[in-house]
Amino acid sequence: MSEPEESWWDVEAGPIVRSFARTGGRTRPSRDEFNLITLIVATNPDPARPGLEPEHVAILRMCAGSPLSVAEISARLDMTVTVTKVLLGDLLDTGAIQTRAPIALAEAPDIQLLQAVLDGIRRL
Repeated sequence: MSEPEESWWDVEAGPIVRSFARTGGRTRPSRDEFNLITLIVATNPDPARPGLEPEHVAILRMCAGSPLSVAEISARLDMTVTVTKVLLGDLLDTGAIQTRAPIALAEAPDIQLLQAVLDGIRRL
């Protein structure tokens, strides 16, 4: 009698791969520069770079056109933020990405502009 095949795919759950398998067992990023709103920009999005895993390539492709936050990258890859930060640390170490602080919001809103908008809405 043959033994049942071991399956790495569950129809309902998707692929059964532990998070640490995607990061080579690492659970912390090499740098502490990432928070949820840190913007990531691909500076060298060449997917043929040696040592890149498919997840690294996916991140580079996502960030090649415009900056994305760590939270957006994590959501698009359907990975935990911790795993995403580890992968981003790898890319930052190789110079493939840069980080940017999010755009700061103005200290106080322009009251005249807000009043003009409110007046316009009232006229509708």
